[in-house]
Amino acid sequence: MPTAILTGQPVPGSSIEADLRSLGFDVRSATDVAETETLVAESPCDERIAVVDARFVGHLHALRLGLTDPRFPLAAVPGAVTAQPGAGRTGLTRVLAREISASGDAPTTRRPAAPAVTDNLADRIAHALDADGVAVHRPELGSLTAAVPADPGAREEARQAVAAVDDEAVRLKSAVKSRDGFFTTFCVSPYSRYLARWCARRGLTPNQVTTASLLTALIAAGCAATGTRGGFVTAGVLLLVSFVLDCTDGQLARYSLQYSTLGAWLDATFDRAKEYAFYAGLALGASRGGGSDDVWALALGAMILQTCRHVVDFAFNEANHDATTNTSPTAALSDRLDGVGWTIWVRRMIVLPIGERWALIAVLTAFTTPRTTFTVLLIGCGFAATYTTAGRVLRSLTRKAQRTERATRALADLADSGPLAELLARTARGTASSAPVTVALSGAVLVLCSALLWGAGWQTVVCCVGYVLTSAIAVLRPLDGALDWLVPPLFRAAEYGTVLILAGKAEANGALPAAFGLVAAVAYHHYDTVYRIRGNAGAPPRWLVRACGGHEGRTLLVVVLAALLSASQFVVALTVLAVVVALLVLAESIRYWVAAHQGGAPAVHDEGVPA
Repeated sequence: MPTAILTGQPVPGSSIEADLRSLGFDVRSATDVAETETLVAESPCDERIAVVDARFVGHLHALRLGLTDPRFPLAAVPGAVTAQPGAGRTGLTRVLAREISASGDAPTTRRPAAPAVTDNLADRIAHALDADGVAVHRPELGSLTAAVPADPGAREEARQAVAAVDDEAVRLKSAVKSRDGFFTTFCVSPYSRYLARWCARRGLTPNQVTTASLLTALIAAGCAATGTRGGFVTAGVLLLVSFVLDCTDGQLARYSLQYSTLGAWLDATFDRAKEYAFYAGLALGASRGGGSDDVWALALGAMILQTCRHVVDFAFNEANHDATTNTSPTAALSDRLDGVGWTIWVRRMIVLPIGERWALIAVLTAFTTPRTTFTVLLIGCGFAATYTTAGRVLRSLTRKAQRTERATRALADLADSGPLAELLARTARGTASSAPVTVALSGAVLVLCSALLWGAGWQTVVCCVGYVLTSAIAVLRPLDGALDWLVPPLFRAAEYGTVLILAGKAEANGALPAAFGLVAAVAYHHYDTVYRIRGNAGAPPRWLVRACGGHEGRTLLVVVLAALLSASQFVVALTVLAVVVALLVLAESIRYWVAAHQGGAPAVHDEGVPA
């Protein structure tokens, strides 16, 4: 159980001790700094510790935000500071030791403490940590109150401020993301936040709600796979229910501050699993329906387009989020448009974020055919991809920015270059291209056009060897150019597109479903890479990338298999390859994320509306 140490003289009528107990803290009292240090030393090293001034007046949710958020090693609000096990507690102990030395309570000679800027210990600790250059998270409290009044008049004023603001209303509001799509903001969040509160009061965790959302989506996919009108209608309804639960899990995490590494990973990966499983269900339903329509190529195309869109998003953000002197006239124009209310919602809707996209899929599934659903989805996502990519290219061309080493490393990891690229890199030193995007684009066009023209012919094999060579040359030097963030998406489009084209040209039963499974397995590997980078964990281990062949190795293998094998044998080969890749990436991914969760790694930050 975490420990909260109340310091200073208690005030009659104060509820601070009861508030801390309601937040799960074991409350103890200390009369001075030396006793505080003793209590800190006596508390379990693997538990959170908090120092709170006994005169604190404020909202319970202000204390919750300041003392219970698991994402930050150190956090503080006026009158309270908390430290998690590890570096956080080390910093707190160091500051307390300096406080004792400065007050003369201990004979040990230490570096002088920071000048006292307040008469309460918690704030002095927070200021001293700041002076040490240690990051102390201070949540945005907005209308919430957190204070240590100096006299009875100020105390009464603070109590009136607490009474004037509905703590629970602020908590519900802050459970919702500050930036979300139109459909989510106006059609889901107004009631899903209350569902999140209902879950919190019954002890449900965000991970349990995330799992419920996944199961609901899988049932929806199964209904779609029946191929009946009733199945399609039920599938559309369940997909919307799944999305409501998908919103609820994040709102529950923000409402109750139940963030975790495992939760962040589950939420991200399950979103992809739900959507792509539903694509597969629709394709199965189309083939089993009265018209026996084969739309596997459309389903695979939709998955490829959506995955490539995400890679564009991730690569662009990773390339620029920590760039220095990062200015752009295009970005400035976008910021000005954000000041015009209606343009914000139009721009958010036309990019088809997950809410709008799933609502579109659900409605079309219920009232039209799978072919119509995929056709509209491809047109809509194609337009959204063109709009966002064009805007980001324009920003990159007009931006004055210096890319950091971390950004170039992230782009190299996103490229997913395998052993063939490594071998060629060792033999082609000194031939690095000054335009990696042009080289990567030429290789992608070469392999895709050859697959379209010659299918499984040996001409395609020769062109694919050229693709492997250009892929290696494209990443010989750091990807620090203005448009180099386009290299990973081009690799994705080349690999996935080649698999789609060759499977479509095989004209064998099961070729496209097998290709769908292979692309899904590889896409999972690429998403997993993204989530590790976003969580500051680096890329997957090199042995996994080598074992999976890298993007260039897998592409060449698929092309060679198509040329060597008969159509039926090619289907079997694609299926086996899909199973092998899936087993490799899933086993390593689950091992890593479970270990990270057990090791207490921080979750990716996902803030709601500032209170």
